[in-house]
Amino acid sequence: MVHRTDTRRRMLDSAAELFCTQGYHATGLTQLVAAGRAPKGSLYFHFPGGKEQLAAEAVRLSGERLGEQFRELTGTAPDPATGLDRIIDVLAAALAGSGFRGGCPIATVALEAGESEPIRTACDEGYSGWIDGLSGYFAGHGLSEDRAQSLATVVISAIEGALLLARTRRDVAPLRAVAEHLRATVEREFS
Repeated sequence: MVHRTDTRRRMLDSAAELFCTQGYHATGLTQLVAAGRAPKGSLYFHFPGGKEQLAAEAVRLSGERLGEQFRELTGTAPDPATGLDRIIDVLAAALAGSGFRGGCPIATVALEAGESEPIRTACDEGYSGWIDGLSGYFAGHGLSEDRAQSLATVVISAIEGALLLARTRRDVAPLRAVAEHLRATVEREFS
């Protein structure tokens, strides 16, 4: 027997993937229902706010998952520079593994979110969570809170730009270049 929450979770998971690879506007309702292996009519049953609610929740879920992965990768790193290298390595492998269709689970939707406050808010929460997580990590390694927050903002911004350029070029070289510069910056901050 399939439970309501199983269908809802499948829909969220498949929506997260579709929105990451195709964006919000290019992903249709029929495609969302089919990818989630859900019966017709279930979209509005599980998400009364429709596609907009599904997108906001999918972005929120994706952001939380990636933030947790960042914490796992940095938590076992011997130093912040190695932690960032691990994050970029995982992102580069995921991007290449998707045939350069994936990338950041938030960026594709964020670029289209201007007209939807719930989606924009979910995107902002995702980015803020990543920045706050890295900021706390950097502060835990000795940076002041202000400096840690500033560095985390630069790191996330640089990685996001590199992901976009890498996806566009179908080459992880921009991520590798950013990794090299971030490593030097982070090593300087913690020396």
